[in-house]
Amino acid sequence: MGRLESLRAVDPVLTNIARGYKNAAFVGEVLFPFVPVDKEAGKVPQFGKEAFKVYNTERAIRAKSNRLSPEGISMIDFVLKEHDIEFPIDYREIDESKDIVNYEIYATETVTKIINLRIEKERADLAQNLNTYPSGNKITLEGNAKWTAKTTSDPIGNIETGKEAIRSKIGIYPNVMLLGATAYNALKVHPAIIDLLKYSQKAIVTEEILSQIFDMKVVVGRAVYASDGGTFNDIWADNCILAYIPEKNDNTERTPFEPSFSYTFRKKNNPVVDKWDESNGKLHIVRNTDIVAAKVVGAEAGYIINDTNA
Repeated sequence: MGRLESLRAVDPVLTNIARGYKNAAFVGEVLFPFVPVDKEAGKVPQFGKEAFKVYNTERAIRAKSNRLSPEGISMIDFVLKEHDIEFPIDYREIDESKDIVNYEIYATETVTKIINLRIEKERADLAQNLNTYPSGNKITLEGNAKWTAKTTSDPIGNIETGKEAIRSKIGIYPNVMLLGATAYNALKVHPAIIDLLKYSQKAIVTEEILSQIFDMKVVVGRAVYASDGGTFNDIWADNCILAYIPEKNDNTERTPFEPSFSYTFRKKNNPVVDKWDESNGKLHIVRNTDIVAAKVVGAEAGYIINDTNA
């Protein structure tokens, strides 16, 4: 181990800040919850409809035990990717601020946001790829069916159709709806939604109201990213994604063995924030490393309403 490497130290305080960091614009974790894994590559179950079956478990006296036939469970590969970025703090900046601790916290939150934005985009690219979904679990709206055509479109019907498509495949209704910001903006002012609230005391449509209407958790993806040319684009486009994601037990970690539409696999004990000095002490470096990969493991548990807006 070289001298510089030996001076690099994992900072438990900054690591906890990175692990607890939240940004309201990032909603990908709702659709792709984190699951800890021991290794950077391996196999996990791929869930088809058999994974969601209700089996006959009753046994008569002296009868043989009921035996599960696992032919419906196949395995798929996952390979994690390392994401890392470092933040240099000049010794003169430290001298001017007189507060290295707060500067380190600022650096930690900055590099964490950068990595989380990248992970959010990878999740969105996967979830919004029509090839992710099997036949019957996707629709692309056209013309007067788009939600921005207020008098002719039927967003409630589209969503209910998606819910039934998932239930017909896995026997369970979806419990998560993820809307791109522009899809949400069209849905919340649609006459069909407004009409449902006509006799209630709710004046403004919110994510919470939509959750009540559709009986599932509704989140809106508002994150944006800048292209190489400096143009900002929505990470979550004008799409509506429905999915079944198992509820997390507060007392245990998630595992990849529970049927779900998708997961984000993360190597255990990540992310990690370390720090060191270089350039003869003129630069103080704060670095965040995360090793993750998003994966769809049960495509039949998802449904996409694509291109909702004109």
